[in-house]
Amino acid sequence: MSSRSPDSAHARMDGWLLLSAGTLLLAGFVALASATLELGERDYGNPFFFLTRQAAAALIGLCGAVLAYRIPSRFWERLGLLPMLLSAVLLALVLVPGLGREVNGSVRWLSLGPVSVQVSEPARLMVLMFVAGYAHRHRAALQRGMGALLKPLILVAAVAALLLLQPDFGSAALVVAMSVGVLFVAGARFRDVGALGLASAAAFAMLAWTSPYRLVRVNSFLDPWSDPMNSGWQLTQSLMAIGTGRLSGAGLGAGVQKLFYLPEAHTDFIFAVIAEEAGLFGSLALLAAFAVLVARVLAVARASARRKRMFQAYFALGLALCIGLQVLVNLGVNMGVLPTKGLALPLVSYGRSNLVITLVSLGILLRIARENAALEPGRPSRSR
Repeated sequence: MSSRSPDSAHARMDGWLLLSAGTLLLAGFVALASATLELGERDYGNPFFFLTRQAAAALIGLCGAVLAYRIPSRFWERLGLLPMLLSAVLLALVLVPGLGREVNGSVRWLSLGPVSVQVSEPARLMVLMFVAGYAHRHRAALQRGMGALLKPLILVAAVAALLLLQPDFGSAALVVAMSVGVLFVAGARFRDVGALGLASAAAFAMLAWTSPYRLVRVNSFLDPWSDPMNSGWQLTQSLMAIGTGRLSGAGLGAGVQKLFYLPEAHTDFIFAVIAEEAGLFGSLALLAAFAVLVARVLAVARASARRKRMFQAYFALGLALCIGLQVLVNLGVNMGVLPTKGLALPLVSYGRSNLVITLVSLGILLRIARENAALEPGRPSRSR
């Protein structure tokens, strides 16, 4: 039997993936509306200021996802080194005076007229494309020795260094972890990955120890109640919000901590708002939606691997790692299990660049899933 076109009517989209992503996007809008009405009114004279901006980003992201869905996945594979070079250029441009915009002591946004882009978001997607392509082309070499593992990781380390200059410790760690995870699954030897993992952990620990503001974060994480009115304020307010939610929550819009007590309630700490207003039951429902989303992304990775479409498999795997790690880190920060990292809760937190890139990434993934479904099981793909 010959392979069918990816545009075949029989190649359906992944309904569970769409349902979980749509549920999370809707939950994010509800939580954002609850968390920002007073903030928008106070700071901008418009209670819907943040909600309308997030809605505009969602519209742009959905348009980008539709466009990405229409592009054959082999197009991204053929880009080779170009995505990595573009990511480095973007991250370097944000450090140029006049181009980069500083917010809360970090220069992470590239100003393009009236639009600002957090460059770590598209850079992360570009790094994933490069690493997935490299893993596909050099699977055999990765199994033989350290050299094939070091070559891409040197470039990844350069990107991580540019992220640290912003500074963006969380995104740097995420890019490294995602890249190492893909290369390990592609065949890199455990002892090589373990050695590099220990070296990376030591380097990140040294950075945290030698950087005053990171050291403050670590100390406030270890004992936030020692200085609850200063360095420990954000974490103690988050813990109080989560604790007061109990089983069923205070009710939508009835949370107290978001009312100028909990800093960044609509971005890094939106899970605390959800936990306070929806309680344990609502929090578990949110986690279940994320679990379904990550499981379906991994299912696309497995289906691609069965069809010998290894670039597509590694891309899907990297995307699952990226989403899963962001969720784990964000929840860990909100619950005091991890120091503050500044990573968004995908599809839920306020963050236009993150939302757009997440939706575009899911558009690419849906294209991969449709191409997989259009192929006879076990038959290798042809150029598309």
